[in-house]
Amino acid sequence: MDIGILQQRRIEAAFAKGLYEEMAAELGAERAKAILSRAVVTLAKRAAGEMAKEAPEGPGLDHFVAIQERWTRDDALRIEVVERGEATYGFNVTRCRYAEMYREMGLAELGAVLSCNRDGAFCEGYDPRLKMTRTQTIMGGASHCDFRYRMEKEGG
Repeated sequence: MDIGILQQRRIEAAFAKGLYEEMAAELGAERAKAILSRAVVTLAKRAAGEMAKEAPEGPGLDHFVAIQERWTRDDALRIEVVERGEATYGFNVTRCRYAEMYREMGLAELGAVLSCNRDGAFCEGYDPRLKMTRTQTIMGGASHCDFRYRMEKEGG
């Protein structure tokens, strides 16, 4: 069954909340958050590597843009594309149901760890040439998230 990433994150967050609370009680909140963050980054890189293998012609910006539907499915993200070039892709997220969901679940302080934290790591795992810049997030209190991607040339 192919569920959208929003639903997948809801399931993961419910489980992560329990783990985080147990770790925080034992190790302190800061240490628990650091461990959770490392685990999420590792999982993001692994998932990205698997998605890269799905690309018929190997990982690249066109395939990366095509798989974005997985994150936007179920109206999870509302985006406005601001740039699309041969080696660049930029968009703003104007609504993030991931952030809304984490707040509803009482996980506002962990939302960035559970979701935003994955984005840069995903690029590394998908293709080391794919670079992301983001200066703000809705999760962090901004009006929108500003994602800017560029695919570097080999060895670049």
